[in-house]
Amino acid sequence: MKKSSYAALIQGALMTGILASCSNLNIPLLNRQQTDTRQNTPAELPTDREHIRHSAHNDYNFSITDLEKGLVTGDWTIESVNGEPVVAETPAFIKFVPAEKRIYGNNGCNTINATYSFDTASRAMKFSELAATMRMCSTPGITDLDINAALANTTSYSWDHSDDEYFLYLRDANGVELLKLLHQNFDFLNGAWVVTAIEDEPVDNPDMQLVIDVDSGKIHGNTGCNILNGTMDVDMETANTLSFQDIVTTRMACPDPSLQTRLIVALEDAAHAKPIDADHVMLLNLLRKPVLSLRRLQ
Repeated sequence: MKKSSYAALIQGALMTGILASCSNLNIPLLNRQQTDTRQNTPAELPTDREHIRHSAHNDYNFSITDLEKGLVTGDWTIESVNGEPVVAETPAFIKFVPAEKRIYGNNGCNTINATYSFDTASRAMKFSELAATMRMCSTPGITDLDINAALANTTSYSWDHSDDEYFLYLRDANGVELLKLLHQNFDFLNGAWVVTAIEDEPVDNPDMQLVIDVDSGKIHGNTGCNILNGTMDVDMETANTLSFQDIVTTRMACPDPSLQTRLIVALEDAAHAKPIDADHVMLLNLLRKPVLSLRRLQ
């Protein structure tokens, strides 16, 4: 599964064409031996993640403090259903958008969306108006219907964390775990940054700046000489993994072209992001070695 598939899957949850081909999923837990009556017709899948852009007054940056207070928002990978690992053709995930009181995502085969409500005091949670596209899944043993049923039967939630990984558990009326989800939290990258170091070498060029918009999956900025644009994708199959792709720049001649090249190579090598504090972030490669150091622009 290419990382860009996540970007392709998430937008279609808002497209009106999908709702026309969806069915309500207010269903009890399913026995996998029951007949699968879905038609083998292609789902209308999205092509972009642009709809995740909200108006300024609806934008919300998730923080761990919010989760500790019971607020559920942001991107979560579905790791297990009914205690078993998810079997999927495409990354199974849920995006909680409290400003809209809706979730968007994928059950491992089809695009899903629903309304949701929760209470931070009692940790009650309920999903309503569940809907999904109806593409026939070809992977044997896929757990897409189990995910749909788990959402329909959710009545409460809890959370836990291990180091930098945060987990959300959706439970039924008896407290039995239905879904285990892992949070993909890159909201701390939102904003404008100046590059202070490439690998271990300090950068003394205040014009080398980046603007990252996690929700729209966009990055733009200045190499210190040329305008830069590209995309950012979150890998929903691997915990806390991202990538910067399709990096392009203008072609003005630069006093030190090697510095621009090193910046582009570092962005393309980045696979993880680590907040140092509210104003400093480090981008790391797959080996967890620093490739870029960033300082927030006020």
